[in-house]
Amino acid sequence: MIHPQFRAQLCLAILAIAATTLRAAAPAGSTELFNGKDLSGWSLVTSPAADIAAVCHVTADGVMAVAGKPIGYLLADGTYKNYKLHAEWRWPADAAKSSNSGFLVYIGSGPIGGKAWPMCIQVQTKLTRAGDLLPMAGATFAEPLSTPPGAMTPQLNRREASSEKPLGQWNECDIICRDGGIECTVNGVFQNKVTGCHPGVGQIGIQLEGTPYELRNIVLTPLD
Repeated sequence: MIHPQFRAQLCLAILAIAATTLRAAAPAGSTELFNGKDLSGWSLVTSPAADIAAVCHVTADGVMAVAGKPIGYLLADGTYKNYKLHAEWRWPADAAKSSNSGFLVYIGSGPIGGKAWPMCIQVQTKLTRAGDLLPMAGATFAEPLSTPPGAMTPQLNRREASSEKPLGQWNECDIICRDGGIECTVNGVFQNKVTGCHPGVGQIGIQLEGTPYELRNIVLTPLD
């Protein structure tokens, strides 16, 4: 029979190994925007204001678990122009078909006119629509927009069929922002590209649109 104290130590060791396995090593010269330990470097923007600790927490295996409510976004410290952003997310195995979120880049200003969203470009991670690009709150890019079936807002649809993983599995998104242009890849499949973005520099955020989900390995690599 395993002694209770030894059993507890063994459990902690297993959790530590699991966390190390989940978190990939950051490339040289890059910055972990999420350190896998706490929410340092992040703030929450909602209206009315809410405590970030009530909206998301870090699990024992180094994952950011997001409640998705209230509507708003998580905002990372720092302003960036030319960079590669790598991030991973997954929806719960029982997620609703309407599950919705996205990565916000080139955030140029806060919520406008009482709306929930800042001026920015959204890289969509909405279930079945990951890879669409959406200008928000007055932001623009050069390419023409269209409205996919079931959507309410014009956007630039992804170029390829969905490359999302099944519910409950981790997805990877790589976003390259350079000189006012954006390219995005979802699970290794090139999905979209835009040019002439306005704004073309700004902060990075994660959209909260009512759906719980998880995030990990949020890493920024400068391209200057």
